Amino acid sequence: MPLTHLDEAGRPAMVDVSDKSVTKRTATAEARVVLGTEIMQALVAGDFATKKGSVTQTAIIAATMAVKQTWAVIPLCHPLPIQGCSVTVEAQDDRSMYISCTVTTEGKTGVEMEALHGASVAALTVYDMCKAMSHAICIEDLRLVRKRGGKSDFDGPAV
Repeated sequence: MPLTHLDEAGRPAMVDVSDKSVTKRTATAEARVVLGTEIMQALVAGDFATKKGSVTQTAIIAATMAVKQTWAVIPLCHPLPIQGCSVTVEAQDDRSMYISCTVTTEGKTGVEMEALHGASVAALTVYDMCKAMSHAICIEDLRLVRKRGGKSDFDGPAV
């Protein structure tokens, strides 16, 4: 399968989507932030607030901002009209937080990178807000969970 972001001479190029059909497109990405039991206990006890503010609310806002700016950060991504963005940041277990980011548009290209960018920035925000408690925080399992619309649908493997 040829790489779509290279022109005939092998140079980087934005994919020409002018001949594609406009369809509804959605994508969901997820990530996990392993904080450890001590940090999770402190977060739960403080209703997920730190001296910097609400960890969950700040991560949701950061993810939403990231989704809208993906084209400015990831080379060769198209600027897209984002029509929906839903972000979940919640305790997964006694040592980690789960992040999910779902993005929707109607357009000629998908929103997989926007969903991945949103989930990753939410995870980085959780790290930033908790790093005063420990730098032994790990971001894991950033992945595309599913996409709909365009030429093909995708459902990631169950983890």
